[in-house]
Amino acid sequence: MDTKFLKKCMKQIKVTNLENEDVEVVNGSPLEMIGKGRQGAVFKLTDDICVKVFGNEEDCEREYYALSLGQQSDFFPRLYAKGDLYIAMEIIKGVDVREYLQSQPLSEELSLKLIHMLITFKEIGYDRIDHHKRQIYLQPDGSLKVIDVARAVWRDRVYPYPRKLMTSLGKKNKKIFLEHVQSLKPELYEEWKYYIEMEDISREIYHLLLDEEPDKEKLRELSDRLLTTSDKKVHFRQLENMMHKVFKEEWVKTMLARGEDPEAVMDKIDEYWEGKEMGLEPTKARKLKGKNKKQGQIDLSSFFNKNAEKTNSLAADSSWDKILKSLDKKKKKRKK
Repeated sequence: MDTKFLKKCMKQIKVTNLENEDVEVVNGSPLEMIGKGRQGAVFKLTDDICVKVFGNEEDCEREYYALSLGQQSDFFPRLYAKGDLYIAMEIIKGVDVREYLQSQPLSEELSLKLIHMLITFKEIGYDRIDHHKRQIYLQPDGSLKVIDVARAVWRDRVYPYPRKLMTSLGKKNKKIFLEHVQSLKPELYEEWKYYIEMEDISREIYHLLLDEEPDKEKLRELSDRLLTTSDKKVHFRQLENMMHKVFKEEWVKTMLARGEDPEAVMDKIDEYWEGKEMGLEPTKARKLKGKNKKQGQIDLSSFFNKNAEKTNSLAADSSWDKILKSLDKKKKKRKK
């Protein structure tokens, strides 16, 4: 690879992040752009090497770190070079699983390969053991390759089952995939089935909490159904993670319907939950979040374990109106 030519081209490409849109690209280089997304744009350097150019250094560092973890596995593209805003890597060819399933059935062989991919994600240290089908490519020899793995690392909270993969498969293929999982490993099937049911219950709880006068008896009954596992220490954290993820998703939907800024909504919710976990006021949680952002992630687990008694139950909490007021203030400032 001609590194001098690569660096010269990188000086002629400008990628800018846009809010809720794919990046904006100004390409003054001779390289052909072959794709772009929310974090960056991809250019063809040679027949076998591409270069992904990012809009900011944090996204570049995050993806490089994620890809580096997988360099000993055949699932990931090879890395060749890195700059502050770019990564040169192997071009992944083949057909993505989304396109493949439009004309072909989900075979047991493919399901087993997807499970092997998830196992590899866990073994190399990914936080999110999950991936969307459009980012998984079938190779001519039948093997799988993955792209865009940045979001699999530096995550504080994740779903305890491959929700993104299953959802992206669609209802029919999701059912088939779970049947293949059940045949391979019944215990794993039961665990994933449990978390899927738990997610549905969490959504019921969310809508109950939105009522001005929650049905406490109904809420208590639903909560009892959540605490039906024998290993409570393991599942307590999973329950909390699930409630946080579902509540955040549903709350964002609610606020977007009211015309709020999605980034502002998510920031406020993150500050609130982080503060609750550590027994801190939102302003102090915000300072801690800013301090740790440079490190790529915020380690809340050890702090939470020491301060679990300070964390009130969600059902008894009525301070979400503070988030609304804070967002309203931010909205008024923007108008001024």
